[in-house]
Amino acid sequence: MTRTLLTALLAAVLAGSPIAPTHAAQPDPATLAQAIAPYPLVLLGEVHDNPQVHQLRLDALRLRVAAGWRPALVMEHFDRERQADIDRARREHPRDADHLIAQAGGPRWPWPLLKPVVALALDHDLPIIAANVSRADAARAMREGLGAVLPAEVLASAGLPQGARPPLTDSLITGQKQAIDAGHCGHTPPEMLPGLVQAQLARDLFMAAQLRAHASRGAVLLAGNGHVRRDIGVPLWLTDLPGVFAVSLGEDDSDAARFDLNLTLPAIERDDPCAALAKPAGR
Repeated sequence: MTRTLLTALLAAVLAGSPIAPTHAAQPDPATLAQAIAPYPLVLLGEVHDNPQVHQLRLDALRLRVAAGWRPALVMEHFDRERQADIDRARREHPRDADHLIAQAGGPRWPWPLLKPVVALALDHDLPIIAANVSRADAARAMREGLGAVLPAEVLASAGLPQGARPPLTDSLITGQKQAIDAGHCGHTPPEMLPGLVQAQLARDLFMAAQLRAHASRGAVLLAGNGHVRRDIGVPLWLTDLPGVFAVSLGEDDSDAARFDLNLTLPAIERDDPCAALAKPAGR
């Protein structure tokens, strides 16, 4: 990102103007750190298994912390039920990231890639906030609606009425269905999509509530890129708050317009994620 672009971003913030989505080639930590510096609430996406994505994000956060920023670290990677385990682990071994992960981390996340950012938070006494809805609660949201797993105050803070299935706009539902189906390589059974939308929105709303709760000190959300999309993700539920900045750290720029900043890194080699979802021939 050029100095001119960074200057334009800062000028827009000071003027209270909306930020036009941008794409930065050859991303580096200093570029990312400078881009997020004006904002108290920063959403940093990820491709979960890409080490370069995690390293870029970590290095940028290190620069911001070195400059004096002390945000809460709001993490998709810890289920909300594990907050007490996080807090207990910190009391037991205040600087031990391995201990915290062993006590509070779930089995499905790439902890070797996430451990350094947990260690950064421990080294600088940053709050670590468990921000995900568990798989059990996501399944309940699919069956009973997102309101069945979220407190009334979370719905109210997002401008939604209390109830199992609060009314949602057609554009939001359609956008979520498209994103979920794309994430499953177009093989999602159509009858499952309404429930999956409820589960995804439950996650987004709970993450948004955690950012809102820590807005006074500043907070950074670490989550998959789908959660940080401005059109259908967590930022949609924070539009009443100033200084929200959403960054995609991905492997392509196909959705660049859905973020305030899109950073594209080289894709890693992996097995075709769609192969296991493809329907057998003749079915």
